[in-house]
Order: sequence, then structure tokens, then C-alpha cells
Amino acid sequence: MDTKQEDIITMFNKIAKTYDLANRILSMGIDKTWRNKACNMAFSLYGRPSIDTIVDVACGTGDLMIDWKKIAKKNSIELDKIVGVDPSVGMMEVGKTKIEDGVFIEAGAEDMPLENESTDIISISYGIRNVVKRKEGLEEFARVLKPNGLMVILEFTKNDKDTLTAKLTKFYMNNIMPIIGGLVSGSRDAYTYLPESIEAFITTEQMKEELKSVGLEPIFVKGYSLDMSTTFIARKIAK
Repeated sequence: MDTKQEDIITMFNKIAKTYDLANRILSMGIDKTWRNKACNMAFSLYGRPSIDTIVDVACGTGDLMIDWKKIAKKNSIELDKIVGVDPSVGMMEVGKTKIEDGVFIEAGAEDMPLENESTDIISISYGIRNVVKRKEGLEEFARVLKPNGLMVILEFTKNDKDTLTAKLTKFYMNNIMPIIGGLVSGSRDAYTYLPESIEAFITTEQMKEELKSVGLEPIFVKGYSLDMSTTFIARKIAK
């Protein structure tokens, strides 16, 4: 495994026990709204009353897995199985305490032990930025998805705009977030990494192009909360 990827996994193992609390404080709970909207939109676009499998990559402590199950039930969608995939054992150990019947697999995004065209929906929330071999990861998602299956990505994309709101968002992430995140988690480095990784990440347009390059056609792209978070939903093109 890539050394940088190993460092990222080690960092997440270190902050696993405080990760949920830090997220709620730093996002003021808005992250749950972002996830719920993404799940509802994906179910609407997929348009099926029953779904065999959803795979949540970089599942962390399982928040999105819980949301998928709850929102499927609210929409009267029969969901047979949801699988969480993550290279961080520490994060998944927390997830297992929240989802007792959950299926968790230790693996990286670029090498998942899943069969070809076996999954209806693959999601990754705030994790694609941490996949060092992103191209390989996207190719893997395309491999595992069924034809016409959906890829759902939530991420903090780089904002190149020179607007006041963009500047305020950057100030919050660069100056306030590391202090609060550091106090809650005991690891200021982890929450200094976050804004640095966002600044080094790609833009929304670049993400759309990367999805297209592996056969995933973007069908819904929307920024939320002053474009702090972006949701991408792409459909696997049936050959």
C-alpha cells in the first residue's frame, strides 16, 4: 500500500473514537442534512422499489450506512443488504457498535473484494479526497456497479472562486476548524490535514470529468452550504 495512504489510515484510526462528535460540532449538524438529501435523491433517480445491495466505501463509523437504511424504509424501499468498506479498522470498530447487524469489510477503495456488477448503489461521503489512487478507486467503483447503477459522492471540493463566501469558508476551514477539531479529538494535525487536503483536491468540474472517464455519467451535481459540500450522483453507462 502507498505510504501516504497508510499515514491517512493511521490518522483516522487515531481519531476514530472522537470522530462523530467532532463532525457534529464542526458542521453544526448540517452534514446529516447533506447525507439525507443525497440518499433521497439517489433513491428517486434509481426509481426501484427494491434494492439488493448498497456499498458504502470509506464508511468510517457507519453514519451513511444508517442513513441509507432509515431513508430506504421511509421511502418504502426494500433494501436487502448494505455493506461498509474501509481500510481503517478503528473507524469500523466504532461503526460496529452502532450497526450490530452491519457487514463491514476492511479494504481500500481501489481494491474491493466484491464481484463485478454486483452492486446497485455505491456511496462514498467525504472519503474520495483521501483515496490516494483515486483513478483506480473510480475504476473499481465502475467495475462493481451494475449497469445503470448509481455512484453517490459527497465531498468538500476545491473552490477556486474569489468571492466573499469562498473566502469566509476558507478562513473557517483553515483557522477555526483545526482549533476546534484539535480540542475535541486531541489531534490538531488531523484537522489541519482536512483543509490542506481540500485545497489540494480537484474542483467540481474536474470531478465530473474523472467520473466520465471511467464510464460514470454525472446526472446530478449540486453544491450545498455556500458550496462547502458537493453531491455528485453518476450513473454507470450500460454497454
